[in-house]
Amino acid sequence: MKERLLLRNFRLLNRRLADIAIEDGRIAEVTEAGKGTGTRVIEGSGSYLSSGWIDLHVHAFPEFDPYGDEIDEIGAKQGVATIVDAGSCGADRIGELVESGRRAKTNLLAFLNVSRIGLSRIDELSKLEWIDGEAAIQAAKRFPDFVVGLKARISRSVVGGNGVEPLRMARALSEAADLPLMVHIGSGPPSIEEIVPLLAKKDIITHYLNGKENNLFDAEGKPLQVLLDALRRGIRLDVGHGTASFSFRAAEAAKRHGIGLHTISSDIYRGNRLNGPVYSLANVMTKFLYLGYPLEEVIAAVTSNAADWLQRPELGRIRVGDVAHLTLFSVRNEPVVLTDSEDEVRMASERIEPKGVVVNGEYMECEDRA
Repeated sequence: MKERLLLRNFRLLNRRLADIAIEDGRIAEVTEAGKGTGTRVIEGSGSYLSSGWIDLHVHAFPEFDPYGDEIDEIGAKQGVATIVDAGSCGADRIGELVESGRRAKTNLLAFLNVSRIGLSRIDELSKLEWIDGEAAIQAAKRFPDFVVGLKARISRSVVGGNGVEPLRMARALSEAADLPLMVHIGSGPPSIEEIVPLLAKKDIITHYLNGKENNLFDAEGKPLQVLLDALRRGIRLDVGHGTASFSFRAAEAAKRHGIGLHTISSDIYRGNRLNGPVYSLANVMTKFLYLGYPLEEVIAAVTSNAADWLQRPELGRIRVGDVAHLTLFSVRNEPVVLTDSEDEVRMASERIEPKGVVVNGEYMECEDRA
């Protein structure tokens, strides 16, 4: 008999209880709770189910240190159906990352580092000759279903004495390749006022809630004019928590001033997964629940918002006939200690905990570490 997986009695984000049947890797039926049928049943008992979580900023090339990890350790095992590597590899090694993705359970996509050497060094834009436009364009053409954009880390430790010139080169490369840019912001120079005006519609600013001096908010927490102008141009904001790039103070200022929540991502790699302050995408999501964002907005920031930016809407919805990408999770009412990248600690009263994930129609239980 053909297996038909039934996810029974799960709560969707519209609060409706439903059964979801999966057959041949696709969503076969969505029915009222108790009405579905299947040969294998996963009982939800009223816990939540959403489309599969998407982490738009991870580092999943295990050979690179410190910025590397195993794909499934930061993906399916943590309830994340799709991860997007944020520029671990440039043109020299992107093919190896593609092959790693083919062996993993988790869906893997990637931003291509504009430096051909990628994160084999952490100053990958300190020599302009490492920005090889032709090599990058050819790499993107080889893997058009894998490469979703270009990545440029524009902070002092990465660009060295080159200032904003690597970003100017990345901008030209973005236009030549017809791919958007994800730009990492951090310590200057170059200043944030030099960086942001070079970004265009659909580009992404990642680490937008960092607490460094060279950030997007003034001393009183008000958004800078360059940020407001960027939002009007259609630039997207990505959390990219990481070891050094998320501040509760900055996040509270952004919420207070109505800066919209676009995508929540972890910037996870081995060190901050095992030792914090990231641990998991669920842990980062829990911080936004603590900040007062409704659960629906938090989940949208790791599902439909990310899927829409990727132009892969099927990853962010639950629809009969689509390949099944789903995350099963609960919201537990229990004390949890949350730490940002500046060692500021907050005590929350609830946490998001993934229970299982369906990727390409295959169900797996989680190993949550939130």
